[in-house]
Amino acid sequence: MMQEHIAIPACFSSGEKAAVAAAAANDDPASITRSGQNVFMSVYRTTIADRRRFITVTWCKNLLLHGLSVSVDGDHHHHHHHTSSACKVELKPWYFWKKQGSKRFLIDGDKPVDVFWDLKIARFNGETEPTSDYYVAVVCGGEVVLLLGNLKKEAYRKTGCRPALVDPTLISRREHIFGKKKFITRVKFHDKGSFHEISIECKNKSTGPNSPVEPEMEIRIDGHLTVHVKHLQWKFRGNESIHLNKARIDVYWDVHDWLFSPGLRHALFIFKPTLLPALSTSSPPSPPPGSSGCSAEGPDFCLFLYAWRVE
Repeated sequence: MMQEHIAIPACFSSGEKAAVAAAAANDDPASITRSGQNVFMSVYRTTIADRRRFITVTWCKNLLLHGLSVSVDGDHHHHHHHTSSACKVELKPWYFWKKQGSKRFLIDGDKPVDVFWDLKIARFNGETEPTSDYYVAVVCGGEVVLLLGNLKKEAYRKTGCRPALVDPTLISRREHIFGKKKFITRVKFHDKGSFHEISIECKNKSTGPNSPVEPEMEIRIDGHLTVHVKHLQWKFRGNESIHLNKARIDVYWDVHDWLFSPGLRHALFIFKPTLLPALSTSSPPSPPPGSSGCSAEGPDFCLFLYAWRVE
């Protein structure tokens, strides 16, 4: 499997980097490639049992089944080592488990965490994760510390708990998708924003009848061409900054294994939004060296997209 040559952006704290790395460790590349399943993994930062923790929600889909797992990571801020994220809810394929239910596990050995879900009428519309008519709720200490889906009233009625005082923050999303030449996903760059369609396409083009055929790559957001890389065999790693509404998005790519490694290999794309100053009319200041293009004032969210190219 290709190593991640692009570092996790420096605007993540050490705890957030550890959470993202731990989430990656939960992916089994062998099983992903073996089953050809799309995997969407979201990491949220919130407060559980008076400590900052990370909740990872993973949806997976292949030709035969959907799956869901929820795990609660340990407290990275108060420990010098990575605490185990073994507290995990494993939900079996649709045919074998109820589409509504709950499960309890313990964190720190004695603090109960309950996960409630209702997917009876969930709409997927061909996607890996549901788009509407569902909820997944994580409860601890009488509070709903994370609530996904639009059936919020039903979730609060079922759990009998109040909303948490601290809202969770989505800090990263990791997606594994499969395709031949074109890869498409939909994503929100911040919680209150709208969905945007990202498409990535790798092409072979020639400038003339006697010119050699060379690979190039196009990245479009909502149909608009935002990144165009020619001579991809020389520029297989790089980054550019683009602007979308009131945000700058730093785009990183590593497509080395697409071009130079045999068999089923993935490229890595990272999309990191940074809010622009509201009243500024000049160009945004350049990030300091080693910052990987991040701003401490920008949103926490970062998208990691693994595009598996199938010949």
